[in-house]
Amino acid sequence: MSKKVAVLLAKGFEEAEAIMTIDVLRRLDIHVTTLACQDMLELTSYHNIRMFADVLLERSMDETFDAVVIPGGPEGTVNLAANPLVVEFIRRHDVAGKWICPICSAATRVLGGNNLLNGRRYTCSGDLHQDVKDGIYVDEKIVEDGNLLSGKGLGVAFDFAFHLGWKLTGDASNVDFQVDHIYYDYWRTNA
Repeated sequence: MSKKVAVLLAKGFEEAEAIMTIDVLRRLDIHVTTLACQDMLELTSYHNIRMFADVLLERSMDETFDAVVIPGGPEGTVNLAANPLVVEFIRRHDVAGKWICPICSAATRVLGGNNLLNGRRYTCSGDLHQDVKDGIYVDEKIVEDGNLLSGKGLGVAFDFAFHLGWKLTGDASNVDFQVDHIYYDYWRTNA
């Protein structure tokens, strides 16, 4: 059975982090659903690209996914952090032991801003970690701690997506094939 991933999107989301992750996961035959965390499906990204999400978050509150991906973007993460449905959705998945996957500023603004890091190690972009009290910042590209998988920022979006795909599928050969096919870097599952 295919794994299911929710990608949380709000006005101002970092489009490249979202799209690169969605693309890689779908190439790995993972079912990805984009959730609009606002009152309409149409969204404008950080760089003013118009997109449509698959469904509104409010209509998926009772659905459970294997992972929740939270892209960055200055305005996007502020909007996500201020949305009580987003906080509840993430909290419920975290308690259920599902993968919680912020990239860039999402770890600090969305999770740290709502005390959802729960003492776990994480990474993020810039110096946003300086105001976070409930997690342990680690200056690495990708940090995995329990069911929390965080990525430093856009520059590691491929690594972030491949790491999540490997964790969800356990299929090292397919992940490595996709790495060779689209990424041409040294990232490997090491499995």
